[in-house]
Amino acid sequence: MASPRPKGTGKNSNDLNLPGSERTDAFRRVTTATLRAVSGQPETEVAFAASPAAYQSTGVHLPYVSRALTPPEILRVRGAADAAALRLRHHNSLIQTALPEAGAQTVYDAIEQARCEIYGSRHMAGMRANLDRKVVQDCMDAGCNRMAGKQDMPAAMALGLLARESMSGHPAPKQAGAALEAWRESLSPQAQAALKELASKQNDQQAFAQACHKLLAACQLSEAPQPEQEAEPDDTDENEEQSDDSDQSQESPPEEESTSNDSQGFQPDPREQSESSESESSDTQDQGSEEPSGGSEDENGTPQETEAVPAYKAFTTAFDEEAAASDLCDPDELSRLRQQLDQQLTNFHSIVSRLAHRLQRKLMAQQRRAWEFDQEEGILDAARLARVVVNPTLSLSYKHEKEAEFRDTVVTLLIDNSGSMRGRPITIAAICGDILARTLERCGVKTEVLGFTTRAWKGGMSRERWVAAGRPADPGRLNDLRHIIYKDADMPWRRARDNLGLMLREGLLKENIDGEALLWAWKRLRRRPEHRRILMVISDGAPVDDSTFSVNPSSYLEDHLRQVIARIEGSSDTELLAIGIGHDVTRYYRSSVTITSAEELGGTMMQQLSELFAAR
Repeated sequence: MASPRPKGTGKNSNDLNLPGSERTDAFRRVTTATLRAVSGQPETEVAFAASPAAYQSTGVHLPYVSRALTPPEILRVRGAADAAALRLRHHNSLIQTALPEAGAQTVYDAIEQARCEIYGSRHMAGMRANLDRKVVQDCMDAGCNRMAGKQDMPAAMALGLLARESMSGHPAPKQAGAALEAWRESLSPQAQAALKELASKQNDQQAFAQACHKLLAACQLSEAPQPEQEAEPDDTDENEEQSDDSDQSQESPPEEESTSNDSQGFQPDPREQSESSESESSDTQDQGSEEPSGGSEDENGTPQETEAVPAYKAFTTAFDEEAAASDLCDPDELSRLRQQLDQQLTNFHSIVSRLAHRLQRKLMAQQRRAWEFDQEEGILDAARLARVVVNPTLSLSYKHEKEAEFRDTVVTLLIDNSGSMRGRPITIAAICGDILARTLERCGVKTEVLGFTTRAWKGGMSRERWVAAGRPADPGRLNDLRHIIYKDADMPWRRARDNLGLMLREGLLKENIDGEALLWAWKRLRRRPEHRRILMVISDGAPVDDSTFSVNPSSYLEDHLRQVIARIEGSSDTELLAIGIGHDVTRYYRSSVTITSAEELGGTMMQQLSELFAAR
């Protein structure tokens, strides 16, 4: 008796012998049917166009499948389909505990994904083989072989691999490289114990989540579990502020800070709560003084900002960074990321290209030359020679060429590079920026593409300097800025093409301080010689920086953003508009549009620019 084929997403080989597009369609149908059967959700929507990491409750996005349907494509899709199916089958979103720290939430999601895959494939050898190949491919795509130390590998990838290793009992693939070994050696005994507990609790999501919280706390990525918080109530006021019933037990100044922070969903830095509870209490009492720290704006190159927004300041600007995309990544990796960008959204690329062509035709029509007829001199009007032949007494007709009025224009596209943009939103934003720059360049319109994020989670070197200085009150912005130039206005599109792939680099997207980024982009724009300047902002949320929120009012960054927007909108030299992805930007910007999904971004960008150009 022939041995049965291993369970998993093995496909019917007869279907794969079909020619051309029929073979691809058959593969998609079989993959979709298998995914729905394994997940137990027959109504799941499946799309073959997006990143395989984009797991959503309303649908599954698998890698794009070309007509060639090469063996590597087949293996990649099978691994992604199995991972998505097991996530749907074994993950209950109702019992998931949300974490206030964006970095900790990302790590938790990676470990939970590993649990679903290891636990779900324990009796299916074929599926387990598909998932093992997917892990190897993910390590290769992330460039793990070039990661030398712990700081090079993101925590989500490292702890996800270590958790997978602990739960499966099999070592991580050698493609994980030396950085994973550095992570393993740096684990504390508490973290190692938490990894062992993950393996024993993988069949119970609730218990697994508790063990995962212990691991995150041991790695200083999240707050300590609740029992440890209650052990020292006098020194952990801010930890207690994060619980639902803490408002009744806090003194007035900490309670005010907790209320404002909780309203925005942000919490103090858990790694330093035990050290900073007393100093942060004094920070809260002194927040009403609003005295600027002399010269911080001067260090940041914004002397006029002191008059417009005197309450906003930065503790230090020594670690802020403005860098070209090519300086943050080696050329080979940039090229690989660009290829990855092109592969992920082939279908979307064609849609946005058609919209871009419409914009191009509209701009070219506005620049088209016109003629003045029946002139006494100029270029002979050949179209009217017939009447001279019929009646020789009529004089010859001439025409003059005139140019339609079209003011020289520059467009700056400022893209939010925060962690919440990870996945499909940042991919679509990069594609849209690429197509927009190419289209406007053909029309003689200069285009600049910029991005903004921070260099580190939770403060980086700025917070370390603040701690070393004795935690002075009212420090202001407490993180290291990273402003990225993907394409300078004077740089040809062909030279900047690979730079846009940097947005897909793992570990680049962190936190977002919108006010200073918007001010930076505007000041760059104002130095341009063009008569008309357009600044377009793409964002998916309010300003977020946990380190700054922990020692300032919860609306500190948002208030500064509003003041910067008012300053730009009050000027006569720049037209400002914003597009919010799942985020209502109309409460900030006068000219703005809110879209519900990233797929609408391309069409909305082109429509907004078309209306702007048509208005002049």
